[in-house]
Amino acid sequence: MQSRRKLRFRLILSFALFGFGLSALFALASLDIRTRVEDQLITTSLQEEVDHLNQQVVDHPDRAPSFNIVKAYSWSDRTIYKAPLSWQTLDTGVHDIYEPGPDGRLHHYKLAVRRKDGVINFIQYDVSRDELGKQQLIISVVGAVFLFGLLSLALGLWLSRKVLKPVTELARRLRDFRKNGKAEPLAPHFADDEVGELALALDEYANRLTAMVERDREFNSDVSHELRTPLAVIASTTELLQGSPDLTDKLRERLKRIERASRQATELIEALLLLSRAERRGPTRGETTEVAKVASDVIESQRPQMRDKPLTIDLVERGTVSVNAPASVLSVALTNLIGNAIKYTLEGSVRVEVGDNKIEVIDTGPGIKPEDAERLFQRGVRGEGAGGSGAGLGLAIVRRLCELYGWDVSMRPRSDANGAIASIVFR
Repeated sequence: MQSRRKLRFRLILSFALFGFGLSALFALASLDIRTRVEDQLITTSLQEEVDHLNQQVVDHPDRAPSFNIVKAYSWSDRTIYKAPLSWQTLDTGVHDIYEPGPDGRLHHYKLAVRRKDGVINFIQYDVSRDELGKQQLIISVVGAVFLFGLLSLALGLWLSRKVLKPVTELARRLRDFRKNGKAEPLAPHFADDEVGELALALDEYANRLTAMVERDREFNSDVSHELRTPLAVIASTTELLQGSPDLTDKLRERLKRIERASRQATELIEALLLLSRAERRGPTRGETTEVAKVASDVIESQRPQMRDKPLTIDLVERGTVSVNAPASVLSVALTNLIGNAIKYTLEGSVRVEVGDNKIEVIDTGPGIKPEDAERLFQRGVRGEGAGGSGAGLGLAIVRRLCELYGWDVSMRPRSDANGAIASIVFR
Protein backbone atom coordinates (compact mmCIF):
# COMPACT_ATOMS: atom_id res chain seq x y z
CA MET A 1 0.00 0.00 0.00
CA GLN A 2 1.42 3.35 -0.99
CA SER A 3 2.12 6.01 1.61
CA ARG A 4 -0.37 8.88 1.96
CA ARG A 5 2.18 11.19 3.61
CA LYS A 6 2.79 14.55 2.04
CA LEU A 7 5.79 14.86 -0.24
CA ARG A 8 7.43 17.51 1.93
CA PHE A 9 7.08 15.39 5.06
CA ARG A 10 8.69 12.43 3.30
CA LEU A 11 11.54 14.63 2.04
CA ILE A 12 12.18 16.07 5.52
CA LEU A 13 12.05 12.62 7.12
CA SER A 14 14.42 11.17 4.51
CA PHE A 15 16.90 14.03 4.94
CA ALA A 16 16.79 13.80 8.75
CA LEU A 17 17.21 10.02 8.75
CA PHE A 18 20.08 10.29 6.27
CA GLY A 19 21.88 12.90 8.37
CA PHE A 20 21.29 11.02 11.61
CA GLY A 21 22.35 7.68 10.11
CA LEU A 22 25.47 9.12 8.52
CA SER A 23 26.47 10.83 11.78
CA ALA A 24 25.85 7.63 13.75
CA LEU A 25 27.93 5.53 11.33
CA PHE A 26 30.77 8.10 11.47
CA ALA A 27 30.63 8.12 15.27
CA LEU A 28 30.71 4.31 15.50
CA ALA A 29 33.61 4.15 13.05
CA SER A 30 35.50 6.81 15.01
CA LEU A 31 35.02 4.98 18.30
CA ASP A 32 36.08 1.67 16.78
CA ILE A 33 39.21 3.19 15.19
CA ARG A 34 40.08 4.98 18.42
CA THR A 35 39.74 1.77 20.43
CA ARG A 36 41.83 -0.25 18.00
CA VAL A 37 44.60 2.34 17.69
CA GLU A 38 44.73 2.97 21.43
CA ASP A 39 44.92 -0.72 22.21
CA GLN A 40 47.67 -1.22 19.63
CA LEU A 41 49.70 1.74 20.95
CA ILE A 42 49.41 0.65 24.57
CA THR A 43 50.36 -2.91 23.73
CA THR A 44 53.38 -1.83 21.70
CA SER A 45 54.52 0.67 24.35
CA LEU A 46 54.20 -1.84 27.16
CA GLN A 47 56.10 -4.45 25.19
CA GLU A 48 58.93 -1.98 24.58
CA GLU A 49 58.94 -0.86 28.23
CA VAL A 50 59.10 -4.39 29.59
CA ASP A 51 61.93 -5.25 27.19
CA HIS A 52 63.76 -2.13 28.33
CA LEU A 53 63.11 -3.01 31.98
CA ASN A 54 64.41 -6.50 31.48
CA GLN A 55 67.59 -5.15 29.91
CA GLN A 56 68.09 -2.66 32.78
CA VAL A 57 67.64 -5.35 35.42
CA VAL A 58 70.12 -7.65 33.67
CA ASP A 59 72.69 -4.89 33.14
CA HIS A 60 72.21 -3.07 36.47
CA PRO A 61 70.62 -5.38 39.03
CA ASP A 62 71.39 -2.96 41.88
CA ARG A 63 69.55 0.01 40.27
CA ALA A 64 65.77 0.29 40.62
CA PRO A 65 63.98 1.73 37.59
CA SER A 66 61.28 4.38 38.02
CA PHE A 67 57.99 4.85 36.09
CA ASN A 68 55.21 7.41 36.36
CA ILE A 69 52.15 5.82 34.81
CA VAL A 70 53.09 2.15 35.07
CA LYS A 71 54.19 -0.17 37.85
CA ALA A 72 57.22 -2.41 37.34
CA TYR A 73 58.03 -5.68 39.07
CA SER A 74 61.01 -8.01 38.76
CA TRP A 75 61.55 -11.53 40.01
CA SER A 76 63.88 -14.36 39.17
CA ASP A 77 63.08 -17.95 38.44
CA ARG A 78 63.74 -18.73 42.09
CA THR A 79 61.61 -15.89 43.54
CA ILE A 80 58.70 -15.95 41.08
CA TYR A 81 56.55 -17.53 43.77
CA LYS A 82 56.36 -14.06 45.40
CA ALA A 83 54.43 -12.75 42.40
CA PRO A 84 50.62 -12.87 42.33
CA LEU A 85 49.38 -16.34 41.57
CA SER A 86 47.65 -15.27 38.33
CA TRP A 87 50.92 -13.82 37.03
CA GLN A 88 53.27 -16.73 37.67
CA THR A 89 52.35 -18.79 34.59
CA LEU A 90 52.07 -15.97 32.07
CA ASP A 91 54.31 -16.14 29.02
CA THR A 92 56.18 -13.29 27.43
CA GLY A 93 53.76 -10.79 25.91
CA VAL A 94 50.99 -8.36 26.85
CA HIS A 95 47.97 -9.73 28.68
CA ASP A 96 44.56 -8.27 29.68
CA ILE A 97 43.87 -8.86 33.38
CA TYR A 98 40.51 -8.33 35.10
CA GLU A 99 40.65 -8.40 38.93
CA PRO A 100 38.56 -6.85 41.71
CA GLY A 101 40.21 -3.77 43.19
CA PRO A 102 40.29 -2.48 46.76
CA ASP A 103 37.01 -0.64 46.19
CA GLY A 104 35.30 -3.90 45.20
CA ARG A 105 34.87 -2.92 41.55
CA LEU A 106 36.33 -4.91 38.70
CA HIS A 107 39.53 -3.31 37.44
CA HIS A 108 41.02 -3.81 34.03
CA TYR A 109 44.73 -3.50 33.46
CA LYS A 110 47.27 -4.63 30.94
CA LEU A 111 50.26 -6.66 32.07
CA ALA A 112 53.42 -6.86 29.97
CA VAL A 113 55.60 -9.92 30.72
CA ARG A 114 59.19 -10.50 29.69
CA ARG A 115 61.12 -13.70 30.53
CA LYS A 116 64.84 -13.56 29.64
CA ASP A 117 68.14 -14.72 31.16
CA GLY A 118 66.44 -16.05 34.29
CA VAL A 119 64.78 -12.70 35.02
CA ILE A 120 60.98 -12.23 34.83
CA ASN A 121 59.78 -8.63 34.55
CA PHE A 122 56.24 -7.32 34.75
CA ILE A 123 54.90 -3.88 33.85
CA GLN A 124 51.32 -3.12 34.92
CA TYR A 125 49.24 -0.41 33.24
CA ASP A 126 45.82 0.55 34.63
CA VAL A 127 43.36 0.77 31.72
CA SER A 128 40.44 1.88 33.90
CA ARG A 129 41.49 5.51 33.61
CA ASP A 130 41.39 5.26 29.83
CA GLU A 131 37.99 3.59 29.99
CA LEU A 132 36.67 6.58 31.94
CA GLY A 133 37.97 8.82 29.19
CA LYS A 134 36.36 6.51 26.63
CA GLN A 135 32.97 6.83 28.36
CA GLN A 136 33.26 10.60 28.27
CA LEU A 137 34.16 10.39 24.58
CA ILE A 138 31.11 8.19 23.89
CA ILE A 139 28.84 10.68 25.64
CA SER A 140 30.34 13.49 23.58
CA VAL A 141 29.97 11.52 20.35
CA VAL A 142 26.33 10.63 21.11
CA GLY A 143 25.62 14.28 21.80
CA ALA A 144 27.27 15.23 18.53
CA VAL A 145 25.18 12.66 16.65
CA PHE A 146 21.95 14.08 18.04
CA LEU A 147 23.16 17.60 17.34
CA PHE A 148 23.93 16.71 13.72
CA GLY A 149 20.56 14.96 13.51
CA LEU A 150 18.78 18.15 14.61
CA LEU A 151 20.85 20.18 12.18
CA SER A 152 19.88 17.74 9.39
CA LEU A 153 16.22 18.11 10.35
CA ALA A 154 16.45 21.90 10.30
CA LEU A 155 18.28 21.80 6.98
CA GLY A 156 15.66 19.40 5.61
CA LEU A 157 12.88 21.79 6.66
CA TRP A 158 14.57 24.72 4.95
CA LEU A 159 15.51 22.83 1.78
CA SER A 160 12.10 21.17 1.45
CA ARG A 161 10.39 24.54 1.62
CA LYS A 162 12.69 25.91 -1.07
CA VAL A 163 12.74 22.85 -3.32
CA LEU A 164 9.04 22.00 -3.07
CA LYS A 165 7.73 25.55 -3.29
CA PRO A 166 6.75 25.22 -7.00
CA VAL A 167 5.15 21.83 -6.40
CA THR A 168 3.24 23.17 -3.38
CA GLU A 169 2.04 26.14 -5.42
CA LEU A 170 0.90 23.82 -8.23
CA ALA A 171 -0.99 21.63 -5.73
CA ARG A 172 -2.64 24.73 -4.19
CA ARG A 173 -3.83 26.01 -7.57
CA LEU A 174 -5.21 22.56 -8.44
CA ARG A 175 -7.08 22.47 -5.11
CA ASP A 176 -8.56 25.90 -5.85
CA PHE A 177 -9.59 24.70 -9.29
CA ARG A 178 -11.26 21.61 -7.81
CA LYS A 179 -13.02 23.74 -5.20
CA ASN A 180 -14.17 26.57 -7.48
CA GLY A 181 -14.66 24.51 -10.64
CA LYS A 182 -13.11 27.27 -12.76
CA ALA A 183 -10.07 26.36 -14.80
CA GLU A 184 -7.26 28.90 -15.10
CA PRO A 185 -3.97 28.51 -17.01
CA LEU A 186 -1.24 27.14 -14.76
CA ALA A 187 1.88 27.40 -16.91
CA PRO A 188 2.25 31.24 -16.74
CA HIS A 189 2.77 31.01 -12.96
CA PHE A 190 5.79 28.69 -13.11
CA ALA A 191 9.34 28.78 -14.43
CA ASP A 192 10.53 26.84 -17.46
CA ASP A 193 11.53 23.73 -15.52
CA GLU A 194 10.07 20.31 -14.76
CA VAL A 195 7.18 21.78 -12.75
CA GLY A 196 6.52 24.26 -15.54
CA GLU A 197 6.40 21.42 -18.06
CA LEU A 198 3.96 19.56 -15.81
CA ALA A 199 1.75 22.67 -15.52
CA LEU A 200 1.82 23.11 -19.29
CA ALA A 201 0.85 19.47 -19.82
CA LEU A 202 -2.04 19.87 -17.35
CA ASP A 203 -3.20 22.98 -19.20
CA GLU A 204 -3.17 21.17 -22.53
CA TYR A 205 -4.99 18.18 -21.07
CA ALA A 206 -7.60 20.42 -19.43
CA ASN A 207 -8.17 22.28 -22.71
CA ARG A 208 -8.62 19.05 -24.67
CA LEU A 209 -10.94 17.62 -22.03
CA THR A 210 -13.00 20.80 -21.84
CA ALA A 211 -13.33 20.94 -25.63
CA MET A 212 -14.38 17.29 -25.78
CA VAL A 213 -17.00 17.74 -23.04
CA GLU A 214 -18.36 20.86 -24.70
CA ARG A 215 -18.62 19.08 -28.05
CA ASP A 216 -20.45 16.21 -26.38
CA ARG A 217 -22.88 18.53 -24.63
CA GLU A 218 -23.49 20.57 -27.74
CA PHE A 219 -24.12 17.39 -29.71
CA ASN A 220 -26.61 16.17 -27.12
CA SER A 221 -28.37 19.52 -27.10
CA ASP A 222 -28.48 19.75 -30.91
CA VAL A 223 -29.74 16.19 -31.34
CA SER A 224 -32.36 16.64 -28.63
CA HIS A 225 -33.50 19.91 -30.14
CA GLU A 226 -33.65 18.59 -33.70
CA LEU A 227 -35.60 15.47 -32.71
CA ARG A 228 -38.35 17.52 -31.15
CA THR A 229 -39.67 18.68 -34.54
CA PRO A 230 -40.34 15.25 -36.10
CA LEU A 231 -41.75 13.99 -32.81
CA ALA A 232 -44.12 16.95 -32.66
CA VAL A 233 -45.22 16.18 -36.23
CA ILE A 234 -45.85 12.54 -35.30
CA ALA A 235 -47.84 13.55 -32.22
CA SER A 236 -49.99 16.09 -34.05
CA THR A 237 -50.61 13.76 -37.00
CA THR A 238 -51.58 10.93 -34.68
CA GLU A 239 -53.98 13.20 -32.84
CA LEU A 240 -55.63 14.22 -36.13
CA LEU A 241 -55.93 10.62 -37.30
CA GLN A 242 -57.59 9.60 -34.04
CA GLY A 243 -60.31 12.11 -34.75
CA SER A 244 -61.29 10.39 -38.02
CA PRO A 245 -64.77 8.78 -37.71
CA ASP A 246 -64.07 5.87 -40.04
CA LEU A 247 -61.24 4.31 -37.96
CA THR A 248 -61.53 0.71 -36.88
CA ASP A 249 -60.84 -0.28 -33.28
CA LYS A 250 -57.63 -2.03 -34.34
CA LEU A 251 -56.28 1.05 -36.12
CA ARG A 252 -57.33 3.27 -33.22
CA GLU A 253 -55.38 1.06 -30.78
CA ARG A 254 -52.31 1.21 -33.00
CA LEU A 255 -52.56 5.00 -33.19
CA LYS A 256 -52.67 5.13 -29.38
CA ARG A 257 -49.51 3.03 -29.24
CA ILE A 258 -47.84 5.44 -31.67
CA GLU A 259 -48.99 8.37 -29.52
CA ARG A 260 -47.60 6.76 -26.33
CA ALA A 261 -44.29 5.94 -28.01
CA SER A 262 -44.04 9.52 -29.29
CA ARG A 263 -44.76 10.88 -25.82
CA GLN A 264 -42.14 8.57 -24.28
CA ALA A 265 -39.56 9.65 -26.84
CA THR A 266 -40.36 13.31 -26.10
CA GLU A 267 -40.02 12.75 -22.36
CA LEU A 268 -36.71 10.94 -22.87
CA ILE A 269 -35.36 13.77 -25.01
CA GLU A 270 -36.47 16.34 -22.42
CA ALA A 271 -34.83 14.34 -19.63
CA LEU A 272 -31.56 13.96 -21.53
CA LEU A 273 -31.55 17.64 -22.44
CA LEU A 274 -32.27 18.55 -18.83
CA LEU A 275 -29.51 16.20 -17.71
CA SER A 276 -27.03 17.84 -20.07
CA ARG A 277 -27.93 21.32 -18.88
CA ALA A 278 -28.26 20.49 -15.19
CA GLU A 279 -24.81 18.84 -15.06
CA ARG A 280 -23.44 22.26 -15.98
CA ARG A 281 -25.70 24.46 -13.84
CA GLY A 282 -27.26 22.09 -11.30
CA PRO A 283 -30.76 20.55 -11.33
CA THR A 284 -33.78 22.80 -11.73
CA ARG A 285 -36.07 22.45 -8.71
CA GLY A 286 -39.51 23.94 -8.48
CA GLU A 287 -41.78 21.59 -10.46
CA THR A 288 -43.65 19.16 -8.20
CA THR A 289 -44.60 15.75 -9.58
CA GLU A 290 -46.91 13.14 -8.06
CA VAL A 291 -45.11 9.78 -8.20
CA ALA A 292 -48.22 7.54 -8.32
CA LYS A 293 -49.70 9.41 -11.29
CA VAL A 294 -46.49 9.11 -13.31
CA ALA A 295 -46.20 5.42 -12.34
CA SER A 296 -49.78 4.80 -13.53
CA ASP A 297 -49.09 6.46 -16.90
CA VAL A 298 -45.88 4.45 -17.34
CA ILE A 299 -47.67 1.18 -16.53
CA GLU A 300 -50.33 1.88 -19.15
CA SER A 301 -47.69 2.74 -21.74
CA GLN A 302 -45.81 -0.48 -21.00
CA ARG A 303 -48.79 -2.86 -21.15
CA PRO A 304 -48.31 -3.56 -24.89
CA GLN A 305 -44.86 -4.96 -24.02
CA MET A 306 -46.53 -7.78 -22.11
CA ARG A 307 -47.95 -9.21 -25.37
CA ASP A 308 -49.42 -12.65 -24.68
CA LYS A 309 -47.34 -13.48 -21.59
CA PRO A 310 -49.28 -14.80 -18.56
CA LEU A 311 -48.33 -11.69 -16.62
CA THR A 312 -50.19 -9.19 -14.48
CA ILE A 313 -49.03 -5.70 -13.53
CA ASP A 314 -50.51 -3.76 -10.62
CA LEU A 315 -49.99 -0.41 -8.92
CA VAL A 316 -50.22 -0.35 -5.12
CA GLU A 317 -50.38 3.13 -3.58
CA ARG A 318 -49.60 3.04 0.16
CA GLY A 319 -49.35 6.80 0.52
CA THR A 320 -48.99 10.05 -1.38
CA VAL A 321 -45.44 10.73 -2.54
CA SER A 322 -44.44 13.90 -4.39
CA VAL A 323 -41.02 14.90 -5.67
CA ASN A 324 -39.53 18.23 -6.63
CA ALA A 325 -38.53 17.28 -10.17
CA PRO A 326 -39.99 17.36 -13.70
CA ALA A 327 -42.39 14.57 -14.61
CA SER A 328 -40.27 13.68 -17.65
CA VAL A 329 -37.30 12.79 -15.42
CA LEU A 330 -39.35 10.48 -13.20
CA SER A 331 -41.13 9.01 -16.25
CA VAL A 332 -37.84 8.07 -17.94
CA ALA A 333 -36.54 6.45 -14.75
CA LEU A 334 -39.73 4.43 -14.13
CA THR A 335 -40.06 3.45 -17.80
CA ASN A 336 -36.66 1.77 -17.63
CA LEU A 337 -37.32 0.03 -14.31
CA ILE A 338 -40.87 -1.16 -15.14
CA GLY A 339 -39.91 -2.02 -18.72
CA ASN A 340 -37.01 -4.19 -17.50
CA ALA A 341 -39.30 -5.96 -15.05
CA ILE A 342 -41.78 -6.78 -17.84
CA LYS A 343 -39.00 -7.85 -20.20
CA TYR A 344 -37.37 -10.32 -17.81
CA THR A 345 -40.55 -11.71 -16.22
CA LEU A 346 -41.98 -14.49 -18.41
CA GLU A 347 -44.91 -15.24 -16.12
CA GLY A 348 -46.27 -14.20 -12.78
CA SER A 349 -46.64 -10.56 -11.77
CA VAL A 350 -45.02 -7.15 -11.66
CA ARG A 351 -46.09 -5.02 -8.70
CA VAL A 352 -45.31 -1.30 -8.38
CA GLU A 353 -45.57 -0.02 -4.80
CA VAL A 354 -45.58 3.68 -3.90
CA GLY A 355 -45.20 4.86 -0.31
CA ASP A 356 -42.80 5.78 2.51
CA ASN A 357 -41.09 8.32 0.25
CA LYS A 358 -40.02 5.64 -2.23
CA ILE A 359 -41.22 3.53 -5.15
CA GLU A 360 -40.44 -0.16 -5.67
CA VAL A 361 -40.86 -2.38 -8.73
CA ILE A 362 -41.19 -6.02 -7.62
CA ASP A 363 -41.24 -8.82 -10.21
CA THR A 364 -41.28 -12.64 -10.26
CA GLY A 365 -38.61 -13.02 -12.92
CA PRO A 366 -35.34 -14.96 -12.71
CA GLY A 367 -33.88 -12.44 -10.26
CA ILE A 368 -30.30 -11.18 -10.00
CA LYS A 369 -27.18 -12.16 -8.11
CA PRO A 370 -26.35 -9.90 -5.14
CA GLU A 371 -22.85 -9.30 -6.48
CA ASP A 372 -24.28 -8.14 -9.85
CA ALA A 373 -26.76 -5.61 -8.38
CA GLU A 374 -24.42 -2.61 -8.56
CA ARG A 375 -22.77 -3.65 -11.82
CA LEU A 376 -26.08 -3.50 -13.70
CA PHE A 377 -26.05 0.31 -13.42
CA GLN A 378 -22.82 0.56 -15.43
CA ARG A 379 -22.92 1.58 -19.07
CA GLY A 380 -23.08 -1.33 -21.52
CA VAL A 381 -23.88 -3.96 -18.86
CA ARG A 382 -27.00 -6.06 -19.44
CA GLY A 383 -28.67 -8.62 -17.24
CA GLU A 384 -28.28 -12.35 -17.79
CA GLY A 385 -30.70 -13.70 -20.37
CA ALA A 386 -31.30 -10.31 -21.95
CA GLY A 387 -32.49 -10.54 -25.50
CA GLY A 388 -33.06 -8.03 -28.23
CA SER A 389 -30.72 -5.32 -29.42
CA GLY A 390 -30.49 -3.21 -26.26
CA ALA A 391 -27.21 -1.43 -25.54
CA GLY A 392 -27.37 -1.67 -21.75
CA LEU A 393 -27.73 2.11 -21.28
CA GLY A 394 -31.17 2.31 -19.63
CA LEU A 395 -30.12 1.73 -16.02
CA ALA A 396 -27.02 3.88 -16.49
CA ILE A 397 -29.28 6.79 -17.52
CA VAL A 398 -31.54 6.10 -14.53
CA ARG A 399 -28.51 6.24 -12.19
CA ARG A 400 -27.37 9.59 -13.65
CA LEU A 401 -30.83 11.12 -13.33
CA CYS A 402 -31.21 9.90 -9.74
CA GLU A 403 -27.77 11.19 -8.75
CA LEU A 404 -28.64 14.55 -10.26
CA TYR A 405 -31.67 14.91 -7.96
CA GLY A 406 -30.18 13.20 -4.93
CA TRP A 407 -32.27 10.01 -5.17
CA ASP A 408 -30.99 6.56 -4.28
CA VAL A 409 -31.65 3.89 -6.92
CA SER A 410 -30.79 0.24 -6.32
CA MET A 411 -31.63 -3.34 -7.26
CA ARG A 412 -31.63 -6.44 -5.10
CA PRO A 413 -32.90 -10.01 -5.27
CA ARG A 414 -36.13 -10.92 -3.53
CA SER A 415 -35.71 -12.84 -0.29
CA ASP A 416 -39.18 -14.43 -0.21
CA ALA A 417 -39.39 -15.70 -3.81
CA ASN A 418 -37.77 -15.61 -7.23
CA GLY A 419 -37.45 -12.19 -8.77
CA ALA A 420 -35.87 -8.82 -8.20
CA ILE A 421 -36.76 -5.52 -6.54
CA ALA A 422 -35.82 -2.20 -8.11
CA SER A 423 -36.33 0.81 -5.84
CA ILE A 424 -35.90 4.57 -5.87
CA VAL A 425 -35.74 6.34 -2.51
CA PHE A 426 -36.54 10.06 -2.74
CA ARG A 427 -34.72 12.49 -0.46
